[in-house]
Amino acid sequence: MISRIALTALSVALTAAAAAPALADEAPPVAGTVVPERDTFYSAPADLGSYRNGQLVSSREVGARLAVAVRAWQLAFRTNDSHGNPVLGVTTVLVPVAPWTGPGARPAVSEQIAEDSTGTRCAPSYGIATGNLQSGDQITAMLQKGWAVVVPDFEGPNSAFLAGPQAGHAVLDSVRAVGQFDAAGLGPETPWGLDGFSGGAAASAWAAELQPSYAPELVFVGAAVGGVPANLPVVMRNVDGGMYSGFLMGVTVSYQREFPESGIGDMLNERGRADTVAAADLCVVDLLIRYPFRRLSESTAIDPYRADSPLMAALQRNSLGATAPRMPIYDYHSDADDVVPVGQADDLVSAWRRGGATVVTSRVPTGSHVQEAGRGQAPAQQFLAERFAGGDPVADADLDRPVGR
Repeated sequence: MISRIALTALSVALTAAAAAPALADEAPPVAGTVVPERDTFYSAPADLGSYRNGQLVSSREVGARLAVAVRAWQLAFRTNDSHGNPVLGVTTVLVPVAPWTGPGARPAVSEQIAEDSTGTRCAPSYGIATGNLQSGDQITAMLQKGWAVVVPDFEGPNSAFLAGPQAGHAVLDSVRAVGQFDAAGLGPETPWGLDGFSGGAAASAWAAELQPSYAPELVFVGAAVGGVPANLPVVMRNVDGGMYSGFLMGVTVSYQREFPESGIGDMLNERGRADTVAAADLCVVDLLIRYPFRRLSESTAIDPYRADSPLMAALQRNSLGATAPRMPIYDYHSDADDVVPVGQADDLVSAWRRGGATVVTSRVPTGSHVQEAGRGQAPAQQFLAERFAGGDPVADADLDRPVGR
């Protein structure tokens, strides 16, 4: 039975529709407010493979619903997926309206938002343009310092959650594209930094590892990474069966898209196949709400964590630590992190230092993963501010306890 309230609502809707102008007379949608899957700006040109890595394809000015007055643009550019195949990347450039009054050129930070999602409607570019960005406090703080902030959709067109090479390529090619976009005023003299927490830290760290080989012409003053998921098998085991087990579903969906050759789909049982279909277009909050306290083994026909499983091979392939960054790193983490174990972050620092990287660490004894995301922002930005100011050269340092010694 349809209720009186529903009938009234239907009547109002029909009356409004009758009074509305014809579709042909409607104003076009505001740039950036159409979901990416229906927005032609996100469509790759047929000849994308002929573009150079990071070459600008198109641009448009968009609105940005932020607490700081900025000009904002979306840039589309050529980048590469995890296999080196050309894909279209999109990034958002945010430049404060107020003139830069500090020394030298205005600094810029590539801020990697922890999208952690399986659908392009969750992309940061769409969130910024519509005022629905899931995490923006750190961006506002940087803009208030007068810095420009660039926010790439590093998961790419396939929403590849925790796909390391895809993310690293997108971050670096985003910076290349911004350098070709004169309207933003970020040119050869611009000092660049990287920043990110959790999934965003993984993308920043992958960019830092790949920069010497993939984009050696780019120069960064440093990178700040917090709560970084470096050893993905360890991280996934940690969330399995707990409050954050939705991340497992996100990885299972995303890796089947980004690494179809992995065979992850073949290890799923009937429930697992149904779940991955249902989880194919979810933002991070949706994933966590729908799939808490789930064991991945409930969705697989084999032990997903055995050494020779397709999932383990893919997780290992997307783990960090194989190459040491050349830029100085600030790495912060809570010893009590309930999502991303601190031990695997310590192991990453050790590997990077053995490879010649310079790393400053901060470890606090208490605080959850979410709490550390907030607490660590100010010190991370202070590290970048000191690098932008051209302070003393960075040396290895452990600010709270020995790490990676």
